[in-house]
Amino acid sequence: MYRQYIDTPLGLMRISASELGITEANFILASEQKSAQASAITQQAAQQLTAYFAGKLQQFTLPLAATGTEFQQQVWQQLTRIPFATTCSYAAIAQQIGRPKAMRAVGAANGRNPIAIIVPCHRVIGASGKLTGYAGGLDKKAWLLKHEQHL
Repeated sequence: MYRQYIDTPLGLMRISASELGITEANFILASEQKSAQASAITQQAAQQLTAYFAGKLQQFTLPLAATGTEFQQQVWQQLTRIPFATTCSYAAIAQQIGRPKAMRAVGAANGRNPIAIIVPCHRVIGASGKLTGYAGGLDKKAWLLKHEQHL
């Protein structure tokens, strides 16, 4: 397992990867930072995330290797298809993966996404247009959506 940390406008992020790809990109507290051994994949992710925060990158091109159930994998794959600076609802994701009644399960899978920003779970909002849960906090979700709208 490889690990690297980057400072972002929203705080410290931990990027983890296996030989196959990125397994995690999440906001953490500074006290959670431990020793790290970077790899070419974590370095590439760090560069792309830095470019994203600088307003110079809209599409990530990284190998992904998150661990999850088949359903979670379907949801996470669909999240990667949400265009930059747009949002969609949990119901729309459920429809797109062929499980129109699975809105709550989509919400649960979205909440377990271990690869923040790169797999853009922040772009999923409630059907009413309201911001709903985000592991990093609604303040971060609002910031990310605003950041994308202004590029």
